[in-house]
Amino acid sequence: MCMKEPFSPLDREKGHIVVSACGRKWTLSRPADLESLWNAVTEEICGEDERLPYWVELWPASLTLASWLQANRMRIKDRYCLDLGCGLGFTALVAQSLGAKVLGVDYEPAALVYARANAVSNGTPAPLLVVMDWRFPAVLPASCEYIWAGDIVYEHRFIRPLLDFFRHALAREGIIWIAEPDRTVYTLFRQALEGEGLFSRRVVRERVPDLHSRETLVTVNLWEIGKKLGQRGG
Repeated sequence: MCMKEPFSPLDREKGHIVVSACGRKWTLSRPADLESLWNAVTEEICGEDERLPYWVELWPASLTLASWLQANRMRIKDRYCLDLGCGLGFTALVAQSLGAKVLGVDYEPAALVYARANAVSNGTPAPLLVVMDWRFPAVLPASCEYIWAGDIVYEHRFIRPLLDFFRHALAREGIIWIAEPDRTVYTLFRQALEGEGLFSRRVVRERVPDLHSRETLVTVNLWEIGKKLGQRGG
């Protein structure tokens, strides 16, 4: 199983990230590294939604999530799946290469430009890529059989919009996978899930490389979330 395969961060330059994961090498183009873009961010660009360029990095949670998708390839094959906050497209491309029907969404249009280019450069069929604010869903109700995301619950203000989105988008027996690096706010998120009639169970806890510092390992949890039996309706 791919979950046992060590990750190898081969290269991390301003214009690209090269990573070995799930049996192959992936090259992800990007405009610059986070530090360079962060220094260029102004208050006007940031705005009240704090549109910071986190999407230009490949975060440790995405490595765990990619391995999980590989290990669960038969579950997602030919299924309608949503990569929420797809960024440079890494996990969307992994799933697409495994035969899933992937919709990758991100708040930042620039992220999707690079995600599409990364599909081409990695020889992967391009997922459908759409700009979306999760406060205003661009998917049909109950249309997503699988939803996944890496490290998206990092602020308390995201909890309510995410819960509303999941209620809207998740299919009757659909499953959500969220990978996160032991963030305190995620405990609050899990408590909120209970109030929405959703179960949550940890299926992976592992140490993975921080691609920003090859000397550092980060603890990542992967949670499987779904509707409790009484909440499935129909």
